[in-house]
Amino acid sequence: MSSSQPICSALLVMDVQRDVVDIADDGSGYLVRLRRAVDGARAAGIPVIYVVMGLRPGDPVVSPRNKVMANVLQAGLFTEGAPGTEIHPEVAPRQGDVVVTKRRGSAFSGSDLDLVLRARGIDSLVLAGIATSAVVLSTLWRAVDLDLGLTVLADGCLDTDPEVHRMLIERLFPQWADVVDVDEWLGAVAPR
Repeated sequence: MSSSQPICSALLVMDVQRDVVDIADDGSGYLVRLRRAVDGARAAGIPVIYVVMGLRPGDPVVSPRNKVMANVLQAGLFTEGAPGTEIHPEVAPRQGDVVVTKRRGSAFSGSDLDLVLRARGIDSLVLAGIATSAVVLSTLWRAVDLDLGLTVLADGCLDTDPEVHRMLIERLFPQWADVVDVDEWLGAVAPR
């Protein structure tokens, strides 16, 4: 792609599902900030793509060697059709929004996200979601390998471990992505 062609971005809202929010929400106004990001993206004509984890009951593709996924399955999280797997109503998709179901940590794992992005000509992603140390980290690494432009919304991500979140946002992610707060990003994309 020539550098003179415009960059087409999408906001990924990842794993902001009821059960996950119940576990991770720290009372800091996370959902309010994320809602502002979603509304701002829509106002700027930036597509919002939702990514959810969905596992079949007793998922046959979860190996007992995968400790993280085995623990998730045992805890009953992310079971397709269960009320806790629904996208949190504070940031719920609108009619026509794309919702991608993934089967592992990265938004690309076991999903059709890459196909959705290519079909829409999207070559840059803005990442938000729960948890910073899980879906955001693994999606960022895969997106780097796919040569996608990347922005991470620092306060649009949340983790159950604030120190891990801080280390990733301040030290690791800036090596591969622009890291900004929701308000800073909204100021840059707002229609003029």
